[in-house]
Amino acid sequence: MTTDVFRDIERLERDLWEAADNLRANSKLTSSDYFMPLLGVIFLRHAANRFDAAKAQIEADLASGRMPKRRVLPADYIARRALFLPESARYDWLMQQAALRGNDLPGMVTEAMVAIEAGFEPLQGVLPKDYGIFEPRVLEDVMRLFDGEQIRRATGDVFGRIYEYFLARFSIQKAHDNGEFFTPASIVQALVNVIEPDHGMVLDPACGSGGMFVQSSHFIEQEGLDTARRVTFFGQEKNPQTIQLAKMNLAVHGLEGRIAEAITYYQDEHELLGKCDFVMANPPFNVDLVDAERIAGDPRLPFGLPGVNAKKKVGNANYLWISYFWSYLNPTGRAGFVMSSQASSAGHGEKEVRRKLVETGDVDVMMSVRGNFFYTRTVPCELWHLDRGKPAERRDHVLMLDARQVYRMVNRTICDFSPEQTRNLSAIVWLYRGQQERFLGLVRDYFDRLVTESNAASASLDGFDAAVEQISGWISQAIDAAAAEELAHEQWRELTSARAECEVAVDAYRADAAALACALERFAEPLRAALPTDNAAQHAARVTFAVCAEGALALSRQLELLQRLLTRAVEGCGALAEHVDLRPLIDRRAGGRLVKALDAARRVASDVLHAPTYTYKQICWLHERFPDAVLVPVPGLVKLVSRAEIAAADWSLTPGRYVGVAPQEYDDSFDFAETMREIHAELAELDREAAELGKKIQVNFNGLSA
Repeated sequence: MTTDVFRDIERLERDLWEAADNLRANSKLTSSDYFMPLLGVIFLRHAANRFDAAKAQIEADLASGRMPKRRVLPADYIARRALFLPESARYDWLMQQAALRGNDLPGMVTEAMVAIEAGFEPLQGVLPKDYGIFEPRVLEDVMRLFDGEQIRRATGDVFGRIYEYFLARFSIQKAHDNGEFFTPASIVQALVNVIEPDHGMVLDPACGSGGMFVQSSHFIEQEGLDTARRVTFFGQEKNPQTIQLAKMNLAVHGLEGRIAEAITYYQDEHELLGKCDFVMANPPFNVDLVDAERIAGDPRLPFGLPGVNAKKKVGNANYLWISYFWSYLNPTGRAGFVMSSQASSAGHGEKEVRRKLVETGDVDVMMSVRGNFFYTRTVPCELWHLDRGKPAERRDHVLMLDARQVYRMVNRTICDFSPEQTRNLSAIVWLYRGQQERFLGLVRDYFDRLVTESNAASASLDGFDAAVEQISGWISQAIDAAAAEELAHEQWRELTSARAECEVAVDAYRADAAALACALERFAEPLRAALPTDNAAQHAARVTFAVCAEGALALSRQLELLQRLLTRAVEGCGALAEHVDLRPLIDRRAGGRLVKALDAARRVASDVLHAPTYTYKQICWLHERFPDAVLVPVPGLVKLVSRAEIAAADWSLTPGRYVGVAPQEYDDSFDFAETMREIHAELAELDREAAELGKKIQVNFNGLSA
C-alpha cells in the first residue's frame, strides 16, 4: 500500500459509501439486499484492473520472446494472478454500453457475472446476479463512481481497504456479524513474513474474506514460485455470504481454495488434524458462548479447556483457537495468527493452557501491535507465531518483539506497517534464526534502491528550476512595467527589494543543489560497480551517505523557502495590478497559474529528494539497533526470552513485559510547516463536513416542524 495511493483514501471511501446510500435511497431494498451486489461491482472493477495488468504483462512477454507465439489462453491470465474476462464482462465495455443503452445495464451486469462464472468453475454459483431489481440510472451512477482514475490505478491493497470499509459500515447497519471479515494487509504480511508459507497445505479456520490466502500467494510469487504448484488453500467460515466474498477475493487474484461452511468450534470439515504445513487466522476475539459439553473430548484441544462457567460455556474461546492452530500443524508446521492482547497474560484456566503450550517449546515469536490497525477494532493486538519444527537450540526461547512504536499513520484514525517496516521486523526474525545473510541482503537491497533514488534526485530538480525561471521572469516583467509607467513607486520599491531577496535565495538554492548533486554522484559511483555485501562495507557506505541525507533535507527546506518568497512576490505584483493603468500590463491570472505550477513542481522535487533520505533511514534503523548484524536485546523493541524467564513472569507472553522501554527518539527531518499545512487542510475539510451536516440537520428539522 503506497502513501500516494492512500493520500485521498478517506474521501474515496466516503464517496463510495454515499453511492451505496444512493442505491439504497432509490430502491425499496434494505442494506442486506444490496450489500452483495455492491461488492460485486467492486469485484468487477478489481478484476478489470488485474486483467488489464496481466494483459500488459502478456503482451510484453510476447514481444520480448519470454512467451512463445501462440494463442493466449485463460490459463495465461491465471498464471499472472488475474481472472480472464470475456469482453462482455470487462468494466470498460460495460461502461461503453451503458452510454449507448443504459436501460439494459442491470441485465448486462448480470450477464457479465454469469459469463465469468462459466469461465471459472470455482466461482459457479458465487457471484451476485440480481442486478435486474435495481433502477438502471442508479446502478450506472454507482459504476461510474468506480470508473474514476484513482480506482483504475488502485492495487489489491486498496481494494482490501474498500472491502473492509464497506463490511464495517454494513456491520454497523446490522447487515453482517461484527465486522469480522478483513484483516489489514500489513498485519497479514507481518504474519506471512515470519511463518513463510511457501509449500504444502495452508489452513485458515476463520478465513473471512480470504486475505490470508492472498497475501500467502504474494509471498510465494515474490520468491519466484508458482502458487498453484506450491500450496493448497483450505478454509472454514461460518457465514455463507462471507464465503462468497472469500471465493470472489481468491478468484480475482487467480487463486483457488477449498472453503467449507462450518463453525470451527464444533466442526473440522477438512479433517486436517496434524496435517497442515501452515495455519493462519484472525479469529474472533474473546467469544464467551461456546458450548463446553459439545467440545469436550475434542482431539483438537490437547491442552484441555481454558475454563468453563456456571452456564457450561467456555469463559473465553481465545485459547480454544490457539489450541486448534497448534493441533492442525504437522511436526514441522508453523502457525501465525492475530489474537487479543489480553490473551498473552490471561490468568486461571487460560494461564494453564498457555503454560502447557510454552512447555512444548513451539511458541516461536510474539509480536505486539498498537491499536487502530483495524476499522472495527481500535484495541491493540498481538501476533502469535508457533513453530513445531523449531530446532533444538531455540526450543527453550521465545523471541519477544514489541512493535507498538513501529507504525505509520494512514489517516487520523487508521495505522498500518509500511512495506519497509514490515521487512525490518522480518529482518529481526532472520537474525533470531541465524540467517544473517538475509539481514545483510535486505540492507544491500536498500543500498541498491538508494543508488537509483540518488540518480533520480538530481534530475527531479529540472522541473522546479523551470518553474522558478518562469515565475521569476513574470515577476521581473511586472516590476519593470511599473517602473516604466512610473506608477506605484512605494510598492515598486518594496517589490524590487523582494525580487533581490528572491535572486539571492535562487543563487543559494542552485549552489546547494549543485553541491548535493556532486555528493550524490560521489556516493553512487562506486556502488554502481558493486553494492556493499558485508557488514563493515555497508556501515561505511551508510556513513558516506550521511552528508547526502543532510544535504537533501536542507535542500528540501530551501525549496519551501524559495516557493514562499516567490509566491509573496507574485502576490505583491498582483497588488500592483490594482492600479488602473497597470492592469493591462500585469496578467494576474498568469501569475496565479505560475504559483500553482511552482507548488506542484516543488512537491514533486520534495518527494524525490525525500525518497533516498527515507531509504537511508531504513538502513540507519537496522544498523543502529543491530550494529554487528546479530540479534541483541534492544530496549523497547526486542529480547530473546528463556522459558525460565517466562515461568518467573507467571507464564506471560506479553512482549512489553520483557523488552523494557525504548529511549525517546527525535526526528531531525520533521517538517513543521508541511505538517501544519496538512493539519489546516484537514481542519478545512472537517469544517466543510460540519457545514454540510448542519445543513442536513436543518433540513430534517424543518421537515419535522412542517
